[in-house]
Amino acid sequence: MKRMNKLLALLLAVIMVASFAACGNEPQPTPTPDPTPAVDNTVVDELYAAFDKSMAEQLGETPAPNGEKIGAVIISLSNQFWANMKTCYEAAAEKLGVAIDVQTGTTEGDTQSQLETLMTMADMDYSVIIVSPIDGTNLIPGIVKCNEKGIKVINLGPGVDTAALAEAGGHLDGKITVQFSDQGKIVANDMISRLPEGGEVAILQGIAGAGQSEGRTAGATAVFEAAENIDLVASVPCDWDATKAYDTTKDILTAHPNLKGIFACNDVMALAAVEALTAEGRSDVLVYGVDFTADAREALKAGTMTGTMSYSSVKYTEAALKLAIAIAQGKEYAEPIYLPLTLVTVDNVAELDNWA
Repeated sequence: MKRMNKLLALLLAVIMVASFAACGNEPQPTPTPDPTPAVDNTVVDELYAAFDKSMAEQLGETPAPNGEKIGAVIISLSNQFWANMKTCYEAAAEKLGVAIDVQTGTTEGDTQSQLETLMTMADMDYSVIIVSPIDGTNLIPGIVKCNEKGIKVINLGPGVDTAALAEAGGHLDGKITVQFSDQGKIVANDMISRLPEGGEVAILQGIAGAGQSEGRTAGATAVFEAAENIDLVASVPCDWDATKAYDTTKDILTAHPNLKGIFACNDVMALAAVEALTAEGRSDVLVYGVDFTADAREALKAGTMTGTMSYSSVKYTEAALKLAIAIAQGKEYAEPIYLPLTLVTVDNVAELDNWA
């Protein structure tokens, strides 16, 4: 009887194991994945709508392309902002159905190579060339040559010194840009709002004489100097260079260890300032830049930058090409076209994921 009970127990165990194995081999239902959260584009859509409205009011009705060939001279592909501008120019040209050729000099500070690029382009069959000079005067000989060749010239972004251009016998046919001084003012006011007890602040400038650097610096300086509890302790040219911005930030921290804020006139220098602050173990200094590059976007999300000025490069280049087509077909614009500005901060960066 005991032997029979053992056999029955063994048989029952085998049946149970087989049953479990069979259950394990049955197809299991595939879990339903959580739906991907919908991206809220409300803020971006509102900004784009405001941009389109502003451009429509300033540009008026613009004609369709009629075989125009457009050239563009930008500053440097080593800078994320200008590399993105090249991509956006090309995408806008494809969207509008117009030919474009985007050229650049060798480096961000090489004024001569940028001029040589424009001089070469002036010998080609462009209808319009859009120029973004490194400084206010370096492209003047090329612009004069374009004038002589009958090529229309539009100044995008950094300003050409129009007085010096006129003295050289040249002129611009159009201008599309932003109010650089307003960029500096907006940043300075936001920084001050985050420093209720005031404190020492500094500015990292770009290249001396470059319109965007001069304007941003002047705007921020005016606001800082008008504030009772803010002390602007340094304003130093760093030539858009990350290494110079890094070293300058360290020098400023040494001289002014109680520094509370830095406004860098572009994101390249702002990110270098962040790196210098991190190396010094400082996370209590507000850092702002300009351009809203991809790296700045990540820094804002990480909280290592506080803010950056932006405008849509997608919309900017599209508006510039519409302006170029209109001017090529004889339309005249007495006043510059100005882009709306957007301040991106740690508070709203999550709402601007699709801003481009």
